[in-house]
Amino acid sequence: MTRRPLVIAALAALLPLAAVAQTPVQSGPYKILQTVKVGGDGGFDYVTADSNARTLYIARSGPAGHIGVFNLDTLAPLGDIPGVSAHGAIVDHASGHGFATSKPITMFDAKTLAVLKKIDVGGSPDGYLLDAYNHRYYELSHSAPNVTVIDPKDGSVLGTIDLGGAPEQAVTDGRGHIYIDLEDKDAIAVVDADTLKVTGKYDLSSRGGGCAGLAIDAKNSILFAACRDKKNMIILSASDGHILTDLPIGVGSDGAVFNPDTNEVFSSQGDGTLTVIKENSPTSFVVEQTVKTPVRAKTITLDTKTGHLILITAEFGSVPAPAARAPGSAPAEAPRPAGRVRPPMIPGTFSILVVGK
Repeated sequence: MTRRPLVIAALAALLPLAAVAQTPVQSGPYKILQTVKVGGDGGFDYVTADSNARTLYIARSGPAGHIGVFNLDTLAPLGDIPGVSAHGAIVDHASGHGFATSKPITMFDAKTLAVLKKIDVGGSPDGYLLDAYNHRYYELSHSAPNVTVIDPKDGSVLGTIDLGGAPEQAVTDGRGHIYIDLEDKDAIAVVDADTLKVTGKYDLSSRGGGCAGLAIDAKNSILFAACRDKKNMIILSASDGHILTDLPIGVGSDGAVFNPDTNEVFSSQGDGTLTVIKENSPTSFVVEQTVKTPVRAKTITLDTKTGHLILITAEFGSVPAPAARAPGSAPAEAPRPAGRVRPPMIPGTFSILVVGK
């Protein structure tokens, strides 16, 4: 979850209140139930709920990178894996092994949190998916190889997949099909889970692009692509890519989940909104509610047991001004590209949010 969010983060830092004001907040059943400041150092990206084991995994990145493990019911800390800079982490219950998208990939014991193995992969590990269909772990990278497939039992690399684009989020229908949105190609790649081959690509460019979040209604074979370019959710058939409709969402979506128990899809945005879309039928969809959330709470996970949504965010200061230099002297280093300067996170403000009815 990188690249395009750099620009969005810079814009959000300048105009966070304006961005929220442009998105109407509709009344509805969902609200923030709990906010817990857990602090800790490092950047953050994905958050993953393990509903069966009642645990929550939050990866932190940078020099102080680590994997925080929390009780999903109380949000109390359960443990930590230090020295691991990653975008996210997830656990495979069949093997009892967890995986973090560090470079190299970190394989750990889900019970003891001991690091078991470091797995060398190419690219730059970012997103991830565990597919229960044939028990494989998919690591996603914006650069080649776009996907590295790992056997959770022993951490062996089973193969790589070239998607021809930068993947953001992946979902599975549980029947041998993997769907991966390609942020820079305005498309969704379809992968055969048995052969590890790309079998098709669904073009989304007629309705939008820059899609980051991706969710699936596996029962009805419907995909939900949360896109940034037109700030919309593109809804399409997973079987053939036929676009059914699209609906408005907020600014800077970076994650989406579908709750099969309520037939609702959720898109979290960096502008401080959480969009709730109701699937009334496989051909009828409506924006049900827009929940106000803290700015930059842009990634999301679902606790399938309680129906609660978990988001993460922090408070940030101002973008530091460039250091002054003597007239006529050369700069110490080349200036960074526009939109790539991020404001510093205020210490102790990293928080976990729980949204529900």
